[in-house]
Amino acid sequence: MIRAIVTDIEGTTTALSFVKDKLFPYARARIADFVRKRSDDPEVTRALDQARVLMAGERSVPAQDISLEAVIGQLEGWIDEDRKVTPLKQLQGLIWEQGYRDGELHGHLYPDAEAALRRWHGQGIRLYLYSSGSIHAQKLLFAHTAAGDLTPLFSGYFDTTTGPKQEPESYRHILSAIGLPAEEVLFLSDIVAELDAAREAGVQTRQLVRDGELEQAPAHRQARDFSDLG
Repeated sequence: MIRAIVTDIEGTTTALSFVKDKLFPYARARIADFVRKRSDDPEVTRALDQARVLMAGERSVPAQDISLEAVIGQLEGWIDEDRKVTPLKQLQGLIWEQGYRDGELHGHLYPDAEAALRRWHGQGIRLYLYSSGSIHAQKLLFAHTAAGDLTPLFSGYFDTTTGPKQEPESYRHILSAIGLPAEEVLFLSDIVAELDAAREAGVQTRQLVRDGELEQAPAHRQARDFSDLG
């Protein structure tokens, strides 16, 4: 019996185009100005320090010698490369927060995903999000959908601070956090490598295939959308 569902966001509950064509360009256009204006804010300072540590490791230079402008250039580069880097994700979340607050952004959610999430929650199934986007960004997206604030449906959130999504150990950490045996947890994603990692940790899996053909004998059971999941 499934007692908890952990779901990916991009390509699963939410259109890839919303993230790639709306959220990422929005942050890319604003990140330099945002960082310069708010570099003294504790949250921003913490993310910048983490970015400097990562840059120092790659460049073999002391982190304290890396200028703010160099960090800004690296952040923009990471966005262009679609890197899943924790300090970048944290800063993007802060930028998107302002966009949601100003009414410039509205979170996208497939109607079939909304209906299923509400149904599962009503059945007592615990719901969790696991995305490469920061927990802050996850909450913002689901708090500002066309269907209203859906954050009350969720029991918890996981991001890259838990671990990479393609590593089995990350799913073991999630199982420990939610306190359920692996066979009672279902993970939903469109990415095979993520599903492979979850299954190696013992978690049940289903692959969302919103575009393209369903396979006759896939590595993971497939569904066209959330209405196919039961």
